Parts: sequence; C-alpha cells; structure tokens
Amino acid sequence: MHIAIVDLGTNTFSLLIVDVQATTGYKILHYAKEPVKLGEGGITIGKIAPAAFQRGLYAMQHLNEIIRKEKVDTIKAIATSAVREASNKNEFLAEIKKLTNIDVDVISGDEEAELIYYGNRMAVDLADETCLIMDIGGGSNEFIIANSTTVFWKQSFKLGVARLLEMFNPEDPIGDFTLQSILNYLEKELQPLLTEIKKHPVKRLVGSAGVFESVLHMIGKEDIVINKTSYDIDIKDYFSISHKTIHSTAEERADMKGLIPMRRDMIVLSFILIDFILDNTQVEHISLSTYSLKEGAITLFMK
Repeated sequence: MHIAIVDLGTNTFSLLIVDVQATTGYKILHYAKEPVKLGEGGITIGKIAPAAFQRGLYAMQHLNEIIRKEKVDTIKAIATSAVREASNKNEFLAEIKKLTNIDVDVISGDEEAELIYYGNRMAVDLADETCLIMDIGGGSNEFIIANSTTVFWKQSFKLGVARLLEMFNPEDPIGDFTLQSILNYLEKELQPLLTEIKKHPVKRLVGSAGVFESVLHMIGKEDIVINKTSYDIDIKDYFSISHKTIHSTAEERADMKGLIPMRRDMIVLSFILIDFILDNTQVEHISLSTYSLKEGAITLFMK
C-alpha cells in the first residue's frame, strides 16, 4: 500500500511517500519539502498571516501534484503548532480541502511528541540508554525522555524558533542583554523539563532532523547520505560552531558552509536552545536522527 504522509510544520511542509507492507515493513519512495514559514507575521498572535496563508496553500498544491503522480492509496496529512493555535485554522484547512481534496488532522503537542519519538526510535539505536530526544520546530519544541522501549516523559513547549524570533526580535548580531533575556525565558518555561531530567538523568541528546542536520553540515564532518538514518556529532565540534553562529551577523551566516537559506534567520535561536539544554544537563554525546514526525507517522499504518 502506497501512503503519502504530509507534515504541515511551522517552517516547512514535508511530504513522505512510502510503500507499507504488512510483513516486510516499509520502503521509502519519495521525499519532498516546501519552505513555507507559516508562522511568519502571526505566530505570536495566534493567526496565520495573509502572505503565510497563501504560501501554505501553494505548498499544499505543489505537494498534491506529486502525490497524484505517485498514485498513492492513502493520504495522512498532519498539522502542528502554527495551525493548531491559529484562530483562522478552519479557514486555512477548508481552503486546502477545496484546492487539493486533502483532509488535514490537527494534532496536539502530546501527539506530536509521540510521533517524533516513534520516528527517532526507527532511526537511532536507543537501546536501554535513557536519552533526551529534542525536536526544534518553528512553533514548538518537543522533548522526550525515553529509551528504545519506554517513554518516561514527553512534553511540547511553545518555544519554537520562529516564535522566539518574533518575540525577542534579536539585534544583528544578537546583543548580550537580548541573549540573557532569552536564556532567562527558557529557564522559566523549561522548568518541567529540568525537573524531569533530575528524575531521569541523560548523557545522550538525540537531535531530531531539521536543525540538527544543519549542525552536521555546518561542522563539515559528514554529509547526509541515502539510507543512513543516524550520525554522531562530536560535542566539541558542536560548541565551536555554536559559539561562532550565535555571535554572527546575518551577512556572515549567508556565507556559512552547510547553512541553508531557510534557516539563516532562525539558526541563532536554535543554537541558543541547544546550548541551554547542554548547559543544564549531563549530556556527553549528541546523535542526529534523520527521521522525525513524518517517519513516526508510518507506524500508524503498521500496528
């Protein structure tokens, strides 16, 4: 059975088409991504702004063209933070339905975290080690404390990088006062996570696709290759690129190797978030999972 999974994220709409077989698992047939920035201009007020609204519709029409060419049997479309919190989400979803005939499920933060766990578990050998899985989104961030068999705790936080960017509007380069203000805000908002980390100490951070793929490229140690789903990131290499990036200008980031244009304006907030986690835990190792929510959604058809 050919299944199309569409992830309507805050920054990017992603498409994954797979062939799912009851006895042999699944085979990936097609990937596609459309940069959308759905939260731009409205995420802090809970609305999809007009320009972002149109970008979202264009992206869905383009992805739907790919789906029709692939002749899939089932479409599973999932919307996350930017859509679930938007006051005009019903209008947005109705337009998608009108233009593509695709029904979109708006999932909760808890459901999002669960699918992210399944995706990361498919990509990375968690074994019996208690790990912290971190997914950095545009509207929300998901944190999951888990091993290969058990989720000990999970939570979605409204701390996505697009949201933080609009909230704090950092200078170019970011100033010390703004940087400290962001760190203070993170410390306040992430108290539930810091409390759970004390109960479930972790020494391994699993970064869920997206931003962490950019980190790997920026370090320049290894390229993403087909059929490889996990990578190790040396923590010393991470901190060297992190410090450089946080204090960089937009012009300098435009010349940074491995940093795609879509992430240039949000990468500073991403590194601040990761740094905060590393500074407030006992993490000694970082792993990258190239799988995330959309791959986790495959499990919905394999149970």
